[in-house]
Amino acid sequence: MSTTANERSRQRAVAPPTIREHRIPTKDSRPYIATEAADGALWFCESGASKIGRLDTKTYAFTEFDLPTPNATPIGIIPGPDGSLWFAAKSANKIGRITLKGEIKEFLLPTPNAGPDAMMLGPDGNIWFSETEISQIGRITPDGKITEFKDGITPGSKPLSIVVRDGALWFSEAEGSRVGRMTMDGKVTEFPIPSHDSQPRAMVTHPDGSIWFVETSTNALGRIDRDGKIVEHKVPTPDASLRGVTVGLDGDLWYTANFANKIGRMAPDGTVLGEYDIPTLKSGARCIAPMSDGRLFFTQWDAGLIGEVIPR
Repeated sequence: MSTTANERSRQRAVAPPTIREHRIPTKDSRPYIATEAADGALWFCESGASKIGRLDTKTYAFTEFDLPTPNATPIGIIPGPDGSLWFAAKSANKIGRITLKGEIKEFLLPTPNAGPDAMMLGPDGNIWFSETEISQIGRITPDGKITEFKDGITPGSKPLSIVVRDGALWFSEAEGSRVGRMTMDGKVTEFPIPSHDSQPRAMVTHPDGSIWFVETSTNALGRIDRDGKIVEHKVPTPDASLRGVTVGLDGDLWYTANFANKIGRMAPDGTVLGEYDIPTLKSGARCIAPMSDGRLFFTQWDAGLIGEVIPR
């Protein structure tokens, strides 16, 4: 008798990961998005302290860099094409660039109160970012020229996370229960998510060509294929408030559950392989980011910690 993909996933013996935590030196740092940089370290936004942080993932030493603009609320951060990092300062209404030595330059957005949030390096070599408060997508060139796009995006939809697939940008619409697709010339197509008011947030591309995203209100992970078909996979803990998702070296999806205070693991067929308690209670788990060595790091907004997951 043959077994289905779901049955094979359920038969997998998955050992719980090791989870460790590392305290950020600055109080009320409110860490948000994190990413691996060209130097092999984890760089992250300290939204509450107006700093960019760096964690040496070998020595676990922290370095923090003050932003020129006070109360800037940095949120999104990604490596740029030149090895520097680019970040979105939401309250300051700026896009910033920080070198690996900590040199910072900021660029003011043309539209006031745009609310820059998530960021992604586009296939055109430019940095693309969501302007959540005005429901637009922005683009900044490496030399700081900014263009904003709004045609085709539903007003009030509040685009958030951005990923790249097949030469186009894909983005979640937090208030629209939709996934959007934008070509490099600004043409937009929107795909409705089956569940109403699902609040899609973080997104990640999978090696199989699909895109996965968290549905914070629906308590599920969504998957959209190349044709725009969306399938939703529920997680077992009620009202978990999923916030971050990434792909491990094994191809499994790893996610953060804010209210449940857990790290979850899901097979690509939608089978949940485990949910694991975070040591610090009510830590406010947000982003989860993969490292090239297979470890995963996640931010703990409420606790001022960086969490480390070592899969087994």
